[in-house]
Amino acid sequence: QVQLVESGGGLVQAGGSLRLSCVLSTRLISDTTMAWFRQGPGKEREFVSLIDWSGSSTDYADAVKGRFTISKGNSRFTMYLQMNNLRPEDTAVYYCAAVPGTGSRFASGSWNYWGQGTQVTVSS
Repeated sequence: QVQLVESGGGLVQAGGSLRLSCVLSTRLISDTTMAWFRQGPGKEREFVSLIDWSGSSTDYADAVKGRFTISKGNSRFTMYLQMNNLRPEDTAVYYCAAVPGTGSRFASGSWNYWGQGTQVTVSS
């Protein structure tokens, strides 16, 4: 059974940092793209960042570019999101997602596997 498990959320003051982790439980049928999405209070789920299986290709939403960094651990099954200079508008539940092959930042419905989410709250 494929599972994605996130950790690392919490409460932080504006300007602070957090690092989220996501672990994929098993290798999928092909090289897998992994991503972070988030859903703020009263908002739709939105794309944050994605990374390919090798870790060599990444993409970011404009709202987080220059502040967030996505990366892979020593194991390709682990993904991180380093979040710096956090703002109150970053407050959301952050979800890890995975899809065999190439993932689309424009279609959250195309991602096959999702974690349970981890809450990030940024106070002003």
